[in-house]
Amino acid sequence: MGPPDEEGGRLVFVRGVEVGRAYGLWDMIVFCRRAGLVRGFADEDEIAASGEIGWLGGGPEVWEP
Repeated sequence: MGPPDEEGGRLVFVRGVEVGRAYGLWDMIVFCRRAGLVRGFADEDEIAASGEIGWLGGGPEVWEP
């Protein structure tokens, strides 16, 4: 997960491949589901608590640059 950018989004990478830009935790859930990574990410709380996501430039609560 890239750091927050000037638009308030973060680039999302799955297995090293850029899959889009997230503007919140719900977007992360959508990208993970599209990539087939649904286990353990049923809601925003689960994805924020997951140790499987690397957050650059701040944790899951940081979206502003």
